[in-house]
Amino acid sequence: MSWTCPNCDRELPWKDYRHYCARVSLDSLFEGRSPELVLAFDKILAEVSGWDRVLVGVTPNCIVFTRRVGFLILRPMKKVLDIKFYSAVLHPEPPVMKSVKAGNKFENHIRISSVEDIRPALFIFIRESYELMRRKNMPAHPGN
Repeated sequence: MSWTCPNCDRELPWKDYRHYCARVSLDSLFEGRSPELVLAFDKILAEVSGWDRVLVGVTPNCIVFTRRVGFLILRPMKKVLDIKFYSAVLHPEPPVMKSVKAGNKFENHIRISSVEDIRPALFIFIRESYELMRRKNMPAHPGN
């Protein structure tokens, strides 16, 4: 069961879940960005938000997708969308532009600028991150 914060109206995995507690408009993150960048975000949002128990939160700088913990962070930059996801292994090859060890996992970044940059492999990476962060060393919260 999810919980809605009474202060910021964000839907969260459980009560007292640590989060950025302020109301932020999703539209504000895309002000001044190209329509292509917005379409690329919309395509990712449409796919991932339909997965089981995924919650989407907006902070002043990024959009965070969570299940029990964050598994995908999208940060709209001036001309690109930075996509951060996690993996059990290093991904030194393109399209991953950065892959670094972060605890018992790897933090990876891909940058896209249009819908054409979205390939099936991107959703495979994101799904692996979703599965990894859902199960690997993540104790279940009493409410989940």
